[in-house]
Amino acid sequence: MKKIPLDIVGLSYSQTQSGAYALLLNESKGKRRLPIIIGGFEAQAIAIEMENMKPSRPLTHDLFKNFAETFEIKLKEVIIYNLVEGIFYAKLICARDNNEVEIDARTSDAIALAVRFNCPVYTYEFILNSAGIIMDDDLTKESNSTKETKVEKTIEKQEDDFRKKTAEELKDLLQKALDKEDYERASRIRDEINARRKS
Repeated sequence: MKKIPLDIVGLSYSQTQSGAYALLLNESKGKRRLPIIIGGFEAQAIAIEMENMKPSRPLTHDLFKNFAETFEIKLKEVIIYNLVEGIFYAKLICARDNNEVEIDARTSDAIALAVRFNCPVYTYEFILNSAGIIMDDDLTKESNSTKETKVEKTIEKQEDDFRKKTAEELKDLLQKALDKEDYERASRIRDEINARRKS
């Protein structure tokens, strides 16, 4: 399957999810963008590195990089390889002594590491077809607010419509998200459960 290179465009605060951010990835040789909802901690980790800020003590992703470099492990690339029920799946392609290993990772963590190792990020056509949006950079054709609305609508489309789920289905989804250590999704499900309890 052909890999499509992506560039990191930036981060924006999500209007749909409290405390969450939208990470925007751009198709390197095209106009499609891939918006991915990530948590605040991961957004901070990506932003700090992109802005060349140096924290006084190493963050978790910095520690991982220091650990890898100490043991001569190179992060060659990050691949966003699947999209299931609004969840993006990523893997790290690592190399040491001519041995290559794939490591499963949350997409937000994978991108935080990609910016630190300065390695390429890829995805596949079926993911861009499913979740990508076309962004025209010509401001005369489309305003910034319209672009932001497009991104938000796409993010909403990616997420399950939790309002249509029963309380029992939400509990099952919450447990599955926790089992997969997908804490961002778990927090969105928990918010829906709490909102129902208050009403």
